Amino acid sequence: MTSAANERLSVVVEREIAYPPEKIWRALTQPHLIEDWLMKTDFKPVVGHSFKLSANWGAVDCQVRTLEPNKTLSYSWDAMGLESVVTWTLTPTSTGTHLRMEQVGFRPDQQQAYRGATAGWPRFFDGLEQVLARAD
Repeated sequence: MTSAANERLSVVVEREIAYPPEKIWRALTQPHLIEDWLMKTDFKPVVGHSFKLSANWGAVDCQVRTLEPNKTLSYSWDAMGLESVVTWTLTPTSTGTHLRMEQVGFRPDQQQAYRGATAGWPRFFDGLEQVLARAD
C-alpha cells in the first residue's frame, strides 16, 4: 500500500486535432515551431539530449527520455522544485490525430505548480493548433 505522501498527481490533456501525426510531430520536435506555441528551446529529437525551455519567468530543465517518431515523445520537466515527466502520444484517427499529453510527478505539496499546469497546458494546446494551422 502506498502512502498518500508518495502519491504523484498528473495533468492530462487530450484533444482531437485535424492534422496527421507527422505534421503534429514536427510542431512537437522542431525548435522554431516549439518556440511559437510553448517556449524558446534548444530541443533536439535525440534520446538523452538535455535541453531548456525558456520563458520570461525562468527556465525548465528537460531531457529527452523516449522518442518514437510520429507516435510518442517524453521528456523530463524540472523547474522550481518540480521533477516531472511530460509524455506526448499521437494516435492516428479517421479525421486526423488524437493527441494526448500527460505530465506526471506533481507532489501533493506542489498545488501551485499543479494548478499552473492544469491551466497552462490547454492554452499551450491552443497555441499548438494555431501553429499547425499556419505551418506547412
